[in-house]
Amino acid sequence: MMTSTTLIRVRYGEVDQMGFLYYGNYALYYEVARADMIRNAGYPYNEMERDGTVMPVVKMNAKFLKPALYEELIRVETSLLALHKHPFITFIHKLYNEQNELLHIGEVTLTFYDPIAKKRVPMPERLRKILAPYFPS
Repeated sequence: MMTSTTLIRVRYGEVDQMGFLYYGNYALYYEVARADMIRNAGYPYNEMERDGTVMPVVKMNAKFLKPALYEELIRVETSLLALHKHPFITFIHKLYNEQNELLHIGEVTLTFYDPIAKKRVPMPERLRKILAPYFPS
């Protein structure tokens, strides 16, 4: 399994009146962590876009356990659980506060898409080669 860690401080503009991270902003944290993981693996998302593939979200599930609070430093642990044979990829995001309490679990499935041809495409070969060592067959 491939896992990476991203730190994000909850900013004032991201919280609601209670000082809790607004529920809609969790997806932004997923995206930051996912982009970090792919960049750190060696294939920045902007390069994938230049190569002709984008990754739109097709499914997202979220489980809210405790609120993330304004000014907390949140640790987002992102894991890629499996490589699908179809043009999909699924990430699990676990958010922890500074006391190491699990606050939130999000699961996001994306597909690979060619915006010019307007159709799903296989995972880019460059990305598959980077990820393959983490998932021996």
